[in-house]
Amino acid sequence: MDQESDGLDALAERAMRIHALYDRLNLAARGRTWKREEFMLGFVGGVGDLAKIVMAEEGARPHPTAAPGALAHELADCLWSVLVLARLYDIDLGRAFTRTMAELETAITADLERLPRPEAPA
Repeated sequence: MDQESDGLDALAERAMRIHALYDRLNLAARGRTWKREEFMLGFVGGVGDLAKIVMAEEGARPHPTAAPGALAHELADCLWSVLVLARLYDIDLGRAFTRTMAELETAITADLERLPRPEAPA
């Protein structure tokens, strides 16, 4: 296992510890835990919050929160959701990411090679 995978695995382990805490909280407070599709819906909500923060950062809308670090917090929250969903669906995210990036690199490089090269200025 390479160093990048080790780092991702450590993040995923931490994410699953927080997931277990949420399960305990939800079981105690509501008598049940979230299903996988509920985690997905939570992720969609987080992406929506992220979109609002990014738009505010770019001046396209009022800032939804004055809290410093809101963008970093929401990015981390979305990453948590992705890590948990990957584990819940038994996806090796490190392997999937590496494979997907290789596929994209190959496809984009091929597209670039098919484009006409710009002429050098005279």
